[in-house]
Amino acid sequence: MTEKELVHIITQGENETVEFKQSFNKAVIETLVAFSNNRGGKVIIGVDNNRKIKGISITDESVQKWVNEIKQTTSPQIIPDVEIFTIEGIEIVVLSVIEYPIKPVSYKNKYLKRVLNSNHLMNLDEISNLHLQTINSSWDYYPDPNHSLQHISIEKVEKYIKEFEKWNKTQVNFEPLDFLNKLEILRNNKLTFGAYILFAKDLCVVSDIQIGRFKSSTKIIDSLNLDTDIFTELDQILAFIKKHLMVEFIITGNPQREERYDYPVEAIREIVINMLIHRDYRDSSGSIIKIYDDRIEFFNPGGLFGGLSLNDLLQFNYQPKSRNKLISKAFKEVGKIERYGSGIKRIFTICKQYGLVSPDFNITNNSFEVILYKKKTDQKTDQKTDQKTDQKTDIEKIIEIISQNKHVTIKEIAKSIHKGTTVTKEKLKKLKESGKIKRIGPDKGGYWKVTTNND
Repeated sequence: MTEKELVHIITQGENETVEFKQSFNKAVIETLVAFSNNRGGKVIIGVDNNRKIKGISITDESVQKWVNEIKQTTSPQIIPDVEIFTIEGIEIVVLSVIEYPIKPVSYKNKYLKRVLNSNHLMNLDEISNLHLQTINSSWDYYPDPNHSLQHISIEKVEKYIKEFEKWNKTQVNFEPLDFLNKLEILRNNKLTFGAYILFAKDLCVVSDIQIGRFKSSTKIIDSLNLDTDIFTELDQILAFIKKHLMVEFIITGNPQREERYDYPVEAIREIVINMLIHRDYRDSSGSIIKIYDDRIEFFNPGGLFGGLSLNDLLQFNYQPKSRNKLISKAFKEVGKIERYGSGIKRIFTICKQYGLVSPDFNITNNSFEVILYKKKTDQKTDQKTDQKTDQKTDIEKIIEIISQNKHVTIKEIAKSIHKGTTVTKEKLKKLKESGKIKRIGPDKGGYWKVTTNND
């Protein structure tokens, strides 16, 4: 890195891979750990939070002492690259680390990760997931200590084998359990979490799903509770939803009439499959589907996986990662998913071709929500036809809401624009950064202000 490149980095400010510190302290090590658990990064020592180069007094011994302290307090040990620069007679130090290949890395038993321009303490689930990603595995591959082979249905496995043969145009010459071992759905003839969820014989409480047909937020006219294997659940969910869809018959030149539901069944199927294979089955809450007159809401435990942001998801700017690799592979082997990571884009495409407004995707409280609307694109002109239009419309709505009520809460704004709180906070942040709104006072007790050119 040249001096010119370093100056440019400093002028850009702190971000996901850069942090400024005026001196060496434990916060420097915590940041290096957070970088190691993410994409790597640089801690620039001798620069304040306002990007002003203050400099730092150093010797060869002091720098070596820093490196030794970093080694001794991190596990696995990280050793940063050290670069010393002199800019206009002022010395600064750059400590750089790469993404560590074996994660997570800790500082005195504290596990941190980098999110935007700050460090966050990881919870147990995040620590576990990060480790599983490192060893290229996932929770569903691990042995289930609470169930054994007697808890799965051989008949369901045999049905799966028939689907496998049909999809792959091959003949399986293995006994059912041997076949599952071959696909690593069983591990050394031991039941995995994934195998139990895929082929549970009877009750499977970890895969429970509630579906309801609502006439209002409190009035339910039909419901279905499911707690079985997820292949069976897929068929029963789709059958229940189709039962409550409106259908019209289109006369064509063919001998049979063409059926057209008010929602695209293929998009519904795609959403449901994504729910089943990406759900966090370690979460005690269940999946919920609510069918209203004008929309269908799909709620699933577990937020986005692998550091993926909602914006990346909606822009289709990501590499596919699966929370449940075994379950995803099992679905793919019988053609229930075509390829990894393409489901979200396909949902948008299907809805557009069907003439419907685009669905909403929200993240709330470590859960994921999809809302599918019945409205046609020409019936809701203020609704997005693509993500860019949607963002503009939401921003206009937020400004209007704040103009009418300066004390409105983020939760109330999210409800008004039909978005999750995470998405709403991102939109508010962009509005503040662009100077269109201000927050006067603290989060509690303060208020919003829509700015003008004179403010």
